[in-house]
Amino acid sequence: MEKAKVYFADFRAKLGEGLPAKLKRLIKAAGIEELDMDKKFVAIKMHFGELGNLGFLRPNYARAVADVVKEAGGIPFLTDCNTLYRGSRKNAIEHMYCAWENGFTPLTVGCPVIIGDGLKGTDDIEVPVEGGEYIKSAKIGRAIMDADVFISLTHFKGHEMTGFGGAIKNIGMGCGSRAGKKEQHSNGKPVINPDACRGCRRCLRECANNGLVFNEETGKMQVNADNCAGCGRCLGACNFDAISFKNDAAVKELNCRMAEYAKAVIDGRPNFHISLVMDISPNCDCHPENDAPILPNIGMFASFDPLALDQACADACLAQEPLPNSQLSDNMGREGFCDHHDHFENATPDSEYKTCLAHAQKIGLGTREYELIRIQ
Repeated sequence: MEKAKVYFADFRAKLGEGLPAKLKRLIKAAGIEELDMDKKFVAIKMHFGELGNLGFLRPNYARAVADVVKEAGGIPFLTDCNTLYRGSRKNAIEHMYCAWENGFTPLTVGCPVIIGDGLKGTDDIEVPVEGGEYIKSAKIGRAIMDADVFISLTHFKGHEMTGFGGAIKNIGMGCGSRAGKKEQHSNGKPVINPDACRGCRRCLRECANNGLVFNEETGKMQVNADNCAGCGRCLGACNFDAISFKNDAAVKELNCRMAEYAKAVIDGRPNFHISLVMDISPNCDCHPENDAPILPNIGMFASFDPLALDQACADACLAQEPLPNSQLSDNMGREGFCDHHDHFENATPDSEYKTCLAHAQKIGLGTREYELIRIQ
């Protein structure tokens, strides 16, 4: 397979041109107008951010993409699917209020906001995964699959399980219905180190499936494996490193399932992908808070190949120096620190992302070989 083209622009703005305008120039240079969008429904998949989180992409960037789609005659809508965990986006009503509160309204973004899997997260459609090894039929939000053209707009940042959250995660995990998310996460269960657990119960507030139980006698948390969906929210909630997953296979299988879900979403229809590498928090935007960035802002990337896009964004991140006063720098400064020579694994040692990239290439989602083309 020949190298994919990945287009890049930094966050330096010229006098008289804001960053949304620069994003428009970037995606046009990358070929977005080659898509036939005339009178077509165009799904723009993004993350609206959990309430309390300020690391998510601002509506201005979504407006820029929607404007380009409309210029090409398309009918755009912003979309995401409901979450598996307890939070402010677990059903379409709360999800819409969350999106509005975070600034995503038809007035600000220039198009409707539609929750892809319906009111209760049950409006999905089963989509075959060609070449799938873990998933034969993916459960994808119906509105997303009803669209004629698919565009992903991703905030590239760290993640407590998958190392980073890039285009593949935005597509694969993000487009799965609640049942689809559970199917992707159901491969591994956490364990709790009672010596490290302080009984603060912060993890309990993040669990939507009764997978955690507080033992009043010991003052420690315990895992109810029968109820646990393996979503990993508790892992990111614990400040004391008391929670881990039983083995690497849990995260690796999640990565593979996520890649196969992403393939189900984009196979057989026009698609285009954009990632903004900024505010690189150590955890997902699903958290109701965001920690300090672990790396400096880098720039905007765009490609027709979501795998090449993720590889290019990861490579750009690995070439940076860690920022002080961050989870990454704190970890690196600890006594006995084991250097993984990888910023994402150093920020969250239990995370792993290389399996996702390798499996995505194996199943034909794209290529990891790319040519980086810089736009001034």
